[in-house]
Amino acid sequence: MKNILVAESEDDWLGDFDDVRKLSPEEYLAGSPGTTRRRTRVYNLCRSYDYQSLGYYVSLLAEARGQRPIPDVMTIQDLRAEAGVGLVPQSLDELIQKSFRSLTSAEFTLSVYFGKNLAKKHDRLATALYGLFQAPLLRFTFSHRSKWRLRNVTAIALQEVPGPHREFVAAAAQRHFAARSAIRLKRPATRYDLAILHNPAEGQLAPSDEVALKRLVKAAAAEGIAAELITHEDSGRLLEFDALFMRETTAVNHHTYNLARRAEAAGLVVIDDPLSILRCTNKVYLAELLARAKVPTPRTTVVHRHNAEALAATAAFPCVLKKPDSAFSQGVLKANDADELRSVLDDLLADSELVIAQEFMPTDFDWRIGILDQRPLFACKYHMARGHWQIAKHSGDGTQPRFGRCETMPVETAPRKAVALALKAANLIGSGLYGVDVKESAGQFYIIEVNDNPNLDSGVEDAVLREELYRRIMESFVRRIEASKVLANRN
Repeated sequence: MKNILVAESEDDWLGDFDDVRKLSPEEYLAGSPGTTRRRTRVYNLCRSYDYQSLGYYVSLLAEARGQRPIPDVMTIQDLRAEAGVGLVPQSLDELIQKSFRSLTSAEFTLSVYFGKNLAKKHDRLATALYGLFQAPLLRFTFSHRSKWRLRNVTAIALQEVPGPHREFVAAAAQRHFAARSAIRLKRPATRYDLAILHNPAEGQLAPSDEVALKRLVKAAAAEGIAAELITHEDSGRLLEFDALFMRETTAVNHHTYNLARRAEAAGLVVIDDPLSILRCTNKVYLAELLARAKVPTPRTTVVHRHNAEALAATAAFPCVLKKPDSAFSQGVLKANDADELRSVLDDLLADSELVIAQEFMPTDFDWRIGILDQRPLFACKYHMARGHWQIAKHSGDGTQPRFGRCETMPVETAPRKAVALALKAANLIGSGLYGVDVKESAGQFYIIEVNDNPNLDSGVEDAVLREELYRRIMESFVRRIEASKVLANRN
């Protein structure tokens, strides 16, 4: 069986489920026949997850056996004391406020059972929280002053479920395991399973368009991988997969980073890995990293409140100012004189303690060199939007931005210095998938930034390699998954 449910026998009121074997903690820990099969999901419903308790050891041994405990040990640690509260990203705040806006009390407890809540109006929030804390039974305590805030999160045992809730919990568990069985029946016989995270609401700003996503799924199948497009709402299913591919725009204080971190901790192969997200999404870090490695960049200054005035007096104009986490030309502004610089810095420093100021290099295009596994993958010219100094021109009225045209060419015909410099910069980050932006000025090349989660769009980045581009990415996943399994077996 692919699922094991571990609970004290006296707490067994859930009923039976297809393809689920039920064991006591003692039976599981003793390694009864059939309990050590790799990749089995182990639903840990023990009475306590305290350090060195039976529940703690069930999850710990499941990981050691190459299985997928729910919750895993990292989640158990995160749920201790108040550590878990800090894992809820700011991006979830709007959903919290919307879900609880009709409540009049000062405190509210939200129970999440297999990703569901008794009140249907809280379903979206329950699903999102289950994606962050993958434990079968969860209890969240919120309080309200000026707004609703999470105060505590705990995993609970079957015995702690209130009597009036038990029929709902049993039904939620039945639906959960039935859905897992249906998914397995739909999948063809393949070696590995890959989740491709995307967000249809991103529109033009998505890292991959709909056609490219379909080509990724097709290329995966050719390499023996069952790839499935998932969204954030499917995050509770992460442990069904061997690997996770980010095709949603990443950020640190965001569910994308949390999902990458959870997936990596559970032993999945992840692109973008959480360390690459941390390194690439902060331009202050990149500026220091590139300077230390003596990688040529436009003249760059890290600005804070204490040196902002001095910069206004000495800067060459125009100059470019960037929020540390800017993306798609958003949060990147140009100051044409000292007064404008002061005004822009006041706005940016209100949101961030540090800002990047960079020499302005006017060019008709930026080179984008795609790097995978420390090797060049594609080369593009991203031209500036018409009548604008950036590749994307944002209107400010909420409509989709206007982009400049793109030219893609064989990597071999791109300037060798640009490709070599892009490789050097990307290798400072890691060995994942990166898009390196390079400026060419007066015959010299300069790194602008290294991006995790680079665009892979149909007719653009794949214009030269076509289907081969997606095949190479899936080949990389196969190599990484097989290497991770060899390592796990050795350990």
